[in-house]
Amino acid sequence: MKKCLLITHLLLLSIVAFTKNNHTPSSDHRDSAMLFFQQGVTENSLQHYAVASNYFDSAIALYPEYEDAYKQKALVNIQMRRTDVAKASLIKAYELDTTDAVVIKQLAQLYFDYRQFPKAIKFAKKCANSDVSERIIAMSYYEQEDYGNALPLFQDILTKNQTDVTVLYAMARSYLDMEEYTKSINYYKAAIKLDTTENSRWVYELGLIYYNNDDYTNALATFLKAQDMGYAQTNDFNENIGFAYLYAGDFDKGEKILLTIIAMRPGDKELLRDMAEVFYTRKLYDKSLDYCQKLIEMDQSDAKALYQAGLCFQKKGDKNKGEKMCDQAIVLDPSLGSLRQKRTEMGL
Repeated sequence: MKKCLLITHLLLLSIVAFTKNNHTPSSDHRDSAMLFFQQGVTENSLQHYAVASNYFDSAIALYPEYEDAYKQKALVNIQMRRTDVAKASLIKAYELDTTDAVVIKQLAQLYFDYRQFPKAIKFAKKCANSDVSERIIAMSYYEQEDYGNALPLFQDILTKNQTDVTVLYAMARSYLDMEEYTKSINYYKAAIKLDTTENSRWVYELGLIYYNNDDYTNALATFLKAQDMGYAQTNDFNENIGFAYLYAGDFDKGEKILLTIIAMRPGDKELLRDMAEVFYTRKLYDKSLDYCQKLIEMDQSDAKALYQAGLCFQKKGDKNKGEKMCDQAIVLDPSLGSLRQKRTEMGL
């Protein structure tokens, strides 16, 4: 029996070779192509995807207009993650039949995966009444930052499934980019609540929104949650949580974390300057002076640090000394004069 099958297979291969050197396939060739096609279907059902793909290739060689063979070849190559081959086969199948719903749907998905969003939208729109196509269209608009078109589609998807975490997160990001922070926060919270993967990055992003909107209590709580969930404690993360502690009023914890970063980046003037500013705004003038002094020791011509120190002395009651220091700072950097004008107008 095996010998008979081998002979049949070799005979079909010889027909393939003959057909390649001829123009229009005969009905016999079409019949042979169908035999190869059925072999491919059988191998595909056994999950022998590479073997199946070869059979579909043989069917196509015998019958170049065999749309089903191109389609099945594409599907088995998608299983093998050979998306370039799959895409080429789907394009050929679409050329042969522009109404095949399976081909259109697969092309829409592949174009989306390839980040060719205009083409993804074009093919997804051809899939009538398909939830998958609506999602592809919505996400394609989102990826192109076309939120005007994306958001109504997201809302429609959520009316059908209020627990669609991916869509909730996409809406959170959309509103964030549009600087509608209240809406963004609400969608972030909804996405995080429903997310079963415990995505610590989403939690950290929410913390950053709180932080950048001066809600330091919620920022700190959210950063700590992200930390507990395993978010990587990089220097950037530690710097943010350190300042969140300071702004939230837990000065000892915040300063301890930030001093650890300063030990690793001893020349980071901006970090020292930011700490001096935080302590000044929180009326801890001696602490602010300590960091101004560090900056001046690093660079005696640091006009900003000198000016900040002068303000601290004025707040501490030594007005003459403070004003002289501010005057010296303005000589070093005349642009600081505008700060004095603003503070005078505000009665500070």
